[in-house]
Amino acid sequence: MSTAVKKAKSERLVARISPDDKETIERAAAMEGRSLAAFTVEHLLAKAREVIEERTVIRLNEEESRRFVEILNAPPRKPTKEMLAALKLYRETVVSDVNQPAK
Repeated sequence: MSTAVKKAKSERLVARISPDDKETIERAAAMEGRSLAAFTVEHLLAKAREVIEERTVIRLNEEESRRFVEILNAPPRKPTKEMLAALKLYRETVVSDVNQPAK
């Protein structure tokens, strides 16, 4: 017996598409033996999860991983003139938890 809990489906998603696009999606759903709604939701969620993973997970091969660790372990370099100028501009224009304006 499955222990998964089904979540209530209370939200709607509406999209306007061309008749040709709808026909293509209906055909694919029929090939999988699924309703248009079930097919659309499953494939939309799969693509959404793929996009999220692509944007949030960094994958490095062995060489890239080795180089990344070398850079992290390397002693810091002196900041360049450009870096110091960028830091000065940042401190003058950005207010954050670590960069509070004087009262």
